Amino acid sequence: MDRFARAIINKRKTIIILSVIISIISALLIMSVKINYNIADYLPQKVVSTTGIKVMKREFTKAIPNASVMVENVSIAEALDIKRQLAGIEGVSEVLWLDDVVDLKIPLIMQDAETVEGFYKDRSALYSVTVEDGCEQDVIAAIREIVGPEGAIAGEAANLTDMQKAAVTEVSLAVSILLPVIIIILILSTTSWLEPILFLSAIGLSVIVNMGTNIIFGEISFVTNSVSPILQLAVSMDYAIFLLHSFGDFRKKYDDVEEAMFHAIKASITTVAASALTTLFGFLALLFMEFRIGPNLGICLAKGIIFSFISVVVFLPALTLSLYKLIDKTGHRIIMPEFRSTGKYLSKLFIPVTVIVAVVITPAYL
Repeated sequence: MDRFARAIINKRKTIIILSVIISIISALLIMSVKINYNIADYLPQKVVSTTGIKVMKREFTKAIPNASVMVENVSIAEALDIKRQLAGIEGVSEVLWLDDVVDLKIPLIMQDAETVEGFYKDRSALYSVTVEDGCEQDVIAAIREIVGPEGAIAGEAANLTDMQKAAVTEVSLAVSILLPVIIIILILSTTSWLEPILFLSAIGLSVIVNMGTNIIFGEISFVTNSVSPILQLAVSMDYAIFLLHSFGDFRKKYDDVEEAMFHAIKASITTVAASALTTLFGFLALLFMEFRIGPNLGICLAKGIIFSFISVVVFLPALTLSLYKLIDKTGHRIIMPEFRSTGKYLSKLFIPVTVIVAVVITPAYL
């Protein structure tokens, strides 16, 4: 452990440079990670739904229409023109409409009414569109341009597109709420305005590396892609807090910052490792889920915890030693109260709180 801690201290510039390079490469790889929005791909193999999907794919080799497009107030000629435009979109393999099932040279009044109304009714045209896998977002956007705001789009392809947009929107919203809260808490509990940036840099780097290395799986579920960065950030932040608080304590004992960091690494690595292992095995428990989004999410999060641990015990000490003078210059008093006497009062509530908890949770198991 001594050699490990000394190596981090002595090679801190190399560590920072390598970390930045790895994070840049990982950021570029993120764009190449395929996101699977089809929840059916993660159903357990033995359930009836999965069996039914396999049978359908085996019996019906031709692609099944996955989008319905309706345009109101159009004539037959206009509807045919719209069909040609839809068929010309890159990523659309087939467009079915009335002219595929009846002869439009014969007046519609002489055709089977039920068949006609399935595609054309009250001057509204309904098309069945087959969109190629992976092209849903671009195709749906192109369809919206053709049919305009008055047109309507439904079906699996449209749902996947909405899910993609919602995933991005929801993650952005969660991050916009989570980050300010984390920063405020860190500012209240630290002694330097720079320390929250160090925390976020260390954990942020591990999040980027984790997302980039997802490329080894080929593809990940949209749930994993949306949830894992936020969960990793939330559960890993305390690792960095352990280390920097330990560093602050040892700086009071040692004038030399390198010596203080040496002892901080030795003192905190066991605590950080124990916390990381607990979280790691908690996420690995998801591997036992039959619903395969669980294993997909569990492996990704477990990998993220490993990267967070490495980042905290290797990158964070190197970065802190390189910026300790700036940390000192941006110091401030601890804003958060210390709650020194809180434990004395809470210990008196041990028995009544235990009884209340037992009474509350007992009905949950009945």
